[in-house]
Amino acid sequence: MGSLETNKPHIVIVPFPAQGHVNPMMLLAKLLHSRGFFITFVNTEFNHRRLVRSKGPDFVKGLPDFQFETIPEGLTSSDRNATQDLPVLCDSIRKHCLAPFVDLLAKLNSSPQVPTVTCIISDGLMSFAIKAAEQLGIPEVQFWTASACSFMGYLHFSELVKRGIIPFQSETFLDEPIDWVPGMSNIRLRDFPSFVRANDPNDILFDYLGSEAQNCLKASAIIFNAFEEFEHEVLDAIAAKFPRIYTVGPLHLVARHLHADPSKSMNPSLWKEDTSCIEWLNEREPNSVVYVNYGSITVMSAKHLKEFAWGLANSKHPFLWIVRPDVVMGDSAILDLEFLKEIKERGLITSWCNQYEVLSHPSVGVFLTHCGWNSTVETISEGVPVVCWPFFADQQTNCRYACTHWGIGMEVDHDVKRENIEFLVKEMMEGEEGKKKKEKALGWKKKAEEAVEVGGSSYIDFDRFVKEALKHG
Repeated sequence: MGSLETNKPHIVIVPFPAQGHVNPMMLLAKLLHSRGFFITFVNTEFNHRRLVRSKGPDFVKGLPDFQFETIPEGLTSSDRNATQDLPVLCDSIRKHCLAPFVDLLAKLNSSPQVPTVTCIISDGLMSFAIKAAEQLGIPEVQFWTASACSFMGYLHFSELVKRGIIPFQSETFLDEPIDWVPGMSNIRLRDFPSFVRANDPNDILFDYLGSEAQNCLKASAIIFNAFEEFEHEVLDAIAAKFPRIYTVGPLHLVARHLHADPSKSMNPSLWKEDTSCIEWLNEREPNSVVYVNYGSITVMSAKHLKEFAWGLANSKHPFLWIVRPDVVMGDSAILDLEFLKEIKERGLITSWCNQYEVLSHPSVGVFLTHCGWNSTVETISEGVPVVCWPFFADQQTNCRYACTHWGIGMEVDHDVKRENIEFLVKEMMEGEEGKKKKEKALGWKKKAEEAVEVGGSSYIDFDRFVKEALKHG
């Protein structure tokens, strides 16, 4: 490698090993690479194998100044093409990742082929990187890849225990209003990230997420994939507690703005994508299709899958439905022949797609989603309203905000019934309520685009982040 590469500032980027975290981390990596940084992108060994299976070995060869490395996550080897068991994974990350990560940093720093590491950017759920950075005297930044409102929720997990709210005595307590979380008005206990529902302060995910959010405050800065106006109340409240925050999203729009098209190069999909669905969408009328995707982790019962299926069929609207092979708990997803016959002319079911391309397609009219943060940010960037069926983690919080604060969504009853799905799809596609939600979504699209334009709030913050936090440029 020439001296040109070895003179560059070198950022090591460490995502949490799940698709919804790898995607925004890769977007950030690409953006920083385009600003002249040498990048080392660190996956766990398990996810690295999945990436090679999905994208082929050439993908992970990288570029002269963009390389892939791995660390073990401490779990027994498996070839399953699914996200690992989250409580087991989080527990293992906490116990096993620090030492191999320190070894990796030492290896990078002693290699004449790569520049000395100048900064670490780790996922907000991988705070062992803060400890590693302290040991080696390297600046460390946290990237919270979920919503700012969920971050504020996680920060207050310990307060829920202190106030005696958890453990709660009965399910009805979930509807209690909570009015003491800074920047979060009009929320109930059920709108907190879902790990409160374990109702156990020692639950692995309740403890892990609560403490990882607190650990973020030990970093030199925190980045959010949001824009100022979208989450302004909660961002202001976080900034009052921790002033070194940067809102640099929606990252896929920033990337598009800088001609680093997120749908094309370096798209780190852990599943093989079916491209034929775009051709199918091309044959549909504008705003006529319901796009259905529950993200990369959500699982459901066979009964719920069937109710969703018949609700979609009975709505009589065309739909594109992403059904991962592992979407049904402990089983492969199977839909009966009668349903497949019913929807033959108007439904397309496939296993994975490029969501950027689908949501930006003119024929998509509404998005039936689990309300993961990437999906939320992508859908408002394209002006597509949502029908929400939150599954876990920050999705309950995002759903509440989508339906009340942002005005872009309607929520599915948790115990899914086909009549409810049919009603919501028809209302969003044909009804007055749907028109209002669409207008709101288009309004947010305009604001998201303004935020990433030259002089917009995210554009300015990204520039500030590179200059202040990364001391570059």
